[in-house]
Amino acid sequence: MKMFIGGEWVDSSSGETFEDHNPFDGSLFAVVPKGDERDAARAIEAAHRAKDRWADLAPAERIQYLFKLLEVLERRGDEVVEVLVKESGSVVKKAGFEVFFTKGMIQDAIAEAKRVSGETLVSDVGKFSFYIRQPVGVVVAISPWNFPFLLSMKKVLYALVLGNTVVLKPSSDTPVVGIKIAELFEEVGLPPGVLNVVTGPGSAVGEALVTHPKVSHITLTGDAATGRRVAELAARGLKGVTLELGGNDPLIVLEDADLEQAVDAAVFGAFFHQGQICMSSKRIILEKGIAEEFTSRFVQRVKGLKVGDPSSPETDIGPVINQAQLLEVHDQVTDALNKGAKLLCGGTYNGLLYEPTVLTDVTEEMRIFKEEVFGPARPIIVAEDADQAVRIANNSIYGLSAGIITRDVPKAIEMAKRLECGMVHINDSSVHDEPHAPFGGVKSSGIGREGGKFSMAELTEIKWVTIQPFRRHYPI
Repeated sequence: MKMFIGGEWVDSSSGETFEDHNPFDGSLFAVVPKGDERDAARAIEAAHRAKDRWADLAPAERIQYLFKLLEVLERRGDEVVEVLVKESGSVVKKAGFEVFFTKGMIQDAIAEAKRVSGETLVSDVGKFSFYIRQPVGVVVAISPWNFPFLLSMKKVLYALVLGNTVVLKPSSDTPVVGIKIAELFEEVGLPPGVLNVVTGPGSAVGEALVTHPKVSHITLTGDAATGRRVAELAARGLKGVTLELGGNDPLIVLEDADLEQAVDAAVFGAFFHQGQICMSSKRIILEKGIAEEFTSRFVQRVKGLKVGDPSSPETDIGPVINQAQLLEVHDQVTDALNKGAKLLCGGTYNGLLYEPTVLTDVTEEMRIFKEEVFGPARPIIVAEDADQAVRIANNSIYGLSAGIITRDVPKAIEMAKRLECGMVHINDSSVHDEPHAPFGGVKSSGIGREGGKFSMAELTEIKWVTIQPFRRHYPI
């Protein structure tokens, strides 16, 4: 494996590598270059050299590369699925979804390239006044391991089609996905330096990318601690940031809900991709009138989920990403049990396979309530009524996504207004995204929005232009 810098496949400057292992069976999947500050600088310089020529291309010319990318992904999508299964522990259906969704994003990015527009303005002094949008320049994209292909491509596609150049830093848990993205763009003939991929530890590569003076904008999906560090470093250089930092997302089920629908939404929202999704339904909040029946149905469904080899199409729950993540989830479960929670199912693991876990009698002092649980363990909390459910949901440092299940849609809309989060899905789980929609959160869930025209706003800058139509008389 090699990194992709300036249109060439290169080793790390130090010659060092690191091992990338399959989380299901522990086998060696790849040996990857361990980049450092020198490699980060090389990639930025390559992106900086390429940025003016790329920005000067007509949007129709940039779009052609994405049309070719669609064709390449149609042919090579199975390769991406295989990498996602073996490197990230994605089950087949989840890996296939990432590729399918990305095709839709490519189509949306093509459409958005033709919608980049400014606006004419009224002038108080009779000028012709307007503003235009221009690319920001060099964009650093730092992507996570849980949806490494989809989220990397979301950052890369919109940045490139708007005329920016990009340095992609994939997670060290899923570096090969980043390398695969470089392969796809190389096949479409993207000019050298327009996209660069650097693999290596965030402490070295990530910080060097964020602080480099030729970088204009950083877009990151990751945890809150990393986001705060990136925001701090970027602020020193007055760089723009788009930060999506996870959540502790509630699913609220009211007494009038269709319980079959509610259980379907909860099982999917809580356990899709082992619950390792920023917008997973991480706290299931039930109005007391249906709590007992919902819980019984929910636990029965959860016990039926198939845990095992992610390469099997029948598998529902694959491995968590690594040992540290597994132990973190288990510590959160253990803390809850020690403080009085009741275990209804799960709570054990084999290798990196953690059994889907449900807890009741959960209180707001427990870690599993307060923290983001990035694995297949979910607490059930009972509320007296809808108002208390909203209060419980808002008792979090996070504010990304939420779901509300009820037949009373007007009531749900009023609840949605009061929920402190960036996205609310009524009669659905908290897990939902569309390429053109504004994805992002509030509080510790981040800054800014990604998707469609919202990425366009983040990844362009406004320039005000005026034309003086007649000779002006000045006071001095």
